[in-house]
Amino acid sequence: MEKIIAKNPTAKHNYTIESTFEAGIVLSGTEIKSIRNGKVNIKDTYVMIKNGEAFVLGMHISPYEQGNIFNKDPLRDRKLLLHKREIMRLYGMIKSKAVSLIPITLYWKDRKVKMEVGIGKGKKLYDKREDMAKKDAMRKIERALKNL
Repeated sequence: MEKIIAKNPTAKHNYTIESTFEAGIVLSGTEIKSIRNGKVNIKDTYVMIKNGEAFVLGMHISPYEQGNIFNKDPLRDRKLLLHKREIMRLYGMIKSKAVSLIPITLYWKDRKVKMEVGIGKGKKLYDKREDMAKKDAMRKIERALKNL
């Protein structure tokens, strides 16, 4: 059973998500406690591959109040747990195509924190407007059907 901790609201607005995959994250004990309290933000995050390892950058986990000396830097780079084959495949996609790796959601799976990462292509302004128009039209249709 999966329970969502945090979502990236700008991911699907700014990118066309082609495919998604699941990754684990290396976290400290005080970071886990802070995540349990809901003190995490993945709005301006992205994934980068350095030296054959994947890292999530820009993820803010607030310091745990009772953590004192054990607290880590809130914006530090956190390593993603992926198979070497997956990392190499993603690295090849980033280099050959104009795509980015964007964290979409952070969630609990069993007792572990997992991150859903998407391979996204940046949207142009007219694509964003088109998506907003479609959502608006669907909302109007639903309202009309509700009133019947």
